[in-house]
Amino acid sequence: MTHVQSNSPASAARRSPAPDDQRDRSDRSDREIESLEEFDRVLASGSLAGHRVQSVDLTDRTFALLSTDTADSVFLGCAMEAAADAKIRAGGALVFPPVPDLPFDPYRGALYGPDELFAGLTDDGYDATPDARTYDWFQRTKADGDIFASMLRGIHDDAVSDALDEDLAGARVVGIMGGHALERGSAAYAGAARLGRRLARGGLTVATGGGPGAMEAANLGAYAAPFEDGMLDSALELLAKTPHFAPSVTDWARAAFEIRRGWPDGGASVGIPTWFYGHEPPNAFASRIAKYFVNAVREDGLLARSRAGVVFLPGAAGTVQEVFDNATPNYYGSRGEPAPMVLVDRAHWTEHLPAWPLLRALAAERPMAARIALVDSVDEVPDTLARLTAGEPA
Repeated sequence: MTHVQSNSPASAARRSPAPDDQRDRSDRSDREIESLEEFDRVLASGSLAGHRVQSVDLTDRTFALLSTDTADSVFLGCAMEAAADAKIRAGGALVFPPVPDLPFDPYRGALYGPDELFAGLTDDGYDATPDARTYDWFQRTKADGDIFASMLRGIHDDAVSDALDEDLAGARVVGIMGGHALERGSAAYAGAARLGRRLARGGLTVATGGGPGAMEAANLGAYAAPFEDGMLDSALELLAKTPHFAPSVTDWARAAFEIRRGWPDGGASVGIPTWFYGHEPPNAFASRIAKYFVNAVREDGLLARSRAGVVFLPGAAGTVQEVFDNATPNYYGSRGEPAPMVLVDRAHWTEHLPAWPLLRALAAERPMAARIALVDSVDEVPDTLARLTAGEPA
């Protein structure tokens, strides 16, 4: 990851979890309906009053909608027949109709998967995929300043944040940050993949920025976690034949899906990429993808949810920014107890880009001082994270 799109602090705070995510989500989740199966289950109770129905095709549920209480309910992007639409509006429901001709669903109730974002890749190439078409839409609408398009992007990103909170409820999330330029076939890429595998095998949920380079490597490692160790070695060898997403995203992505077909049902992890960096495609090894239009919301949300710690692999400007984006709430205690921070590669963080001395100076005489560490290699990270979490000296 590289730069951060400017965005108001108030907007970012509105979409990020509360400190320590202490909010009680159960009441809200009980009101949300995100599939036809959930709709039918709630319908059996005799009322839809007060519920929120997200992006469910209700064209075959006209009779049910005509005969059910929908007072104070909200329907977000639900296809339905005109008679049902008129009745539920008259009955006190708020209806946000589907928006035609969009390459994405702004009201979606679940995270993306790689198969969804890369649909059409095999036959028609990357430019035909929903991911590429959504980026093209973003570029067009961002250029003309259409407030309706801006509203749709905001609704989409809030829906994705909602789905991400639901997906990660109860998970011990560790963030792995690093640059997008890291090439497949390099020793550093292999090291990041081994780190992701080890953390996933230790029961942690690996979360990355969801793009190529170090991010892909960590997601690949988590994907490899259920398999024998030789699987990752074989995958790294195959991927090295297509080291970078430039000049061909199509070839780069197809190589990843070849791995997925050869070793199906890999381990789970999360990727949190952005269309703001449209030249950086999402990687196919994150099983759940929370993709955003607004990069500032995406960045803050990834760090805020990584309460089991954040690992910073060598990177450039974007990774340096993430170090201090994470250090700031740790310094002020705005998210509660400081989350562990581990910087990897002593020479990189003390000589090439000396962020470590500044981080250590900030942490002095504050609780976060016991939660930061600098290590030489990825092999030291799991044990270091465990010590920081336990409050032991790193």
